[in-house]
Amino acid sequence: MTSRRLIVEADGGSRGNPGPAAFGAVVRDAETGEVLAETAEAIGVATNNVAEYRGLLAGLRAARGVDPDAVVEARLDSKLVVEQLSGRWQIKNAELRPLAHEAGRIFPRDRVSYTWVPRAENAHADRLVNQALDGRPVQPPADVTAPPTKLTAWTPELGPPTTLHVVRHGQTSMTAARRFSGGGVPGPSLDDTGREQAARAAELLSTSGAVAVVCSPMLRTRETADIIGRRLGLTPTVDEAWRECHFGEWDGLTLAEIGERYPGALAGWYGSPAQRPPGGESLDDVVPRITAARDALLAAYPGQPVVVVTHSIPMRTLTRLVLGAPPESLFRLLPSPGSVTELQYFADGSTALPSFGHRP
Repeated sequence: MTSRRLIVEADGGSRGNPGPAAFGAVVRDAETGEVLAETAEAIGVATNNVAEYRGLLAGLRAARGVDPDAVVEARLDSKLVVEQLSGRWQIKNAELRPLAHEAGRIFPRDRVSYTWVPRAENAHADRLVNQALDGRPVQPPADVTAPPTKLTAWTPELGPPTTLHVVRHGQTSMTAARRFSGGGVPGPSLDDTGREQAARAAELLSTSGAVAVVCSPMLRTRETADIIGRRLGLTPTVDEAWRECHFGEWDGLTLAEIGERYPGALAGWYGSPAQRPPGGESLDDVVPRITAARDALLAAYPGQPVVVVTHSIPMRTLTRLVLGAPPESLFRLLPSPGSVTELQYFADGSTALPSFGHRP
């Protein structure tokens, strides 16, 4: 049986580089040229290269929604993206590596080819980029917004998933006082309640079969990981990538205090994932390092359970990505200190969320 052939035309752009950025993508039937799906979206502040990659990812997801078994030709006017994903150029920019890896998870690499085209031949996607930048995004039809959900539990041929048991550290004095405690400093130690929460999480995970425990370098996560590791008979490994979002000048302040001192910046932070706290990281900045850390674990422990002890923003970021939810959903996910979230990653790229924020 001959696979259906689809063409993805994708583009991305930034007014400022970096600056306000957006992507656009079109899916066509390769035989007839018929447009089967369109998508365009503003992505906050980003570089041209990031926007180009994001356009490709959106186009591939839309193509997979049209036909997950299709053979795809991706046409872009970015020679960088085409050469990197064709394997001819190295990907030296750390911000682009997780995006390139994600492209390989949407379709098997042997079913996607990449073709450079002049900008004039990519006019449709380019028009969508400018449309999104002007405040007129384009949502693809509901049935092609994302790859169709797979009933992974009913497909044993995929094999067992890699399961990340993601633990938010136990309570500290700053957690109890609802003060921002970011990844730019070692931070406080667990309090008595936090140690009890870590012990309960350890007991819950004692039957998980976890083969490794990984944690952020913050003091509170290392203490939580040590308690879990002792119960599981595993020595935790510290990975800098799992640290909390760096809140800069907001560190140590309550939300009310931030609102009083930095009202414009706080409103911007809630309004755009690209907004950085003064001297800190944006929510967009967190995504590439967390996805790179996640992908490293998926590669190192395929089909095995792993415990990751981290913080609220990384835990929420992973959950949002598993669900395919928009950036603003981050503010609706509220994992408690010491809670455990289970995330599953299957060999075909599909994901599942068996539990979120479970408090043992």
